[in-house]
Amino acid sequence: MQALAEQALRQYTPVVESIISSKSRDVHHIEHAHDGLLDFCFYDPMVELFRRLCRHYYCIDPQAAAFYVNSYREMRDSEEPGEES
Repeated sequence: MQALAEQALRQYTPVVESIISSKSRDVHHIEHAHDGLLDFCFYDPMVELFRRLCRHYYCIDPQAAAFYVNSYREMRDSEEPGEES
């Protein structure tokens, strides 16, 4: 899983950087990136990338950005009990 997460980070970093640097307002593209990033919310560097994209998206659509933040929290919270066992 670690190797796959590292590969995903290498692939998603330029996508997120491009969205942010170009000040993209393409909701479909932003949401597609968010959906992919959520798959790797267990990997801290990916979480940081996810947060950066959320901050960008918040300026465009606060409700949609909040949806992604809550989705991340739900995923994280659902994983915690299994990690402690």
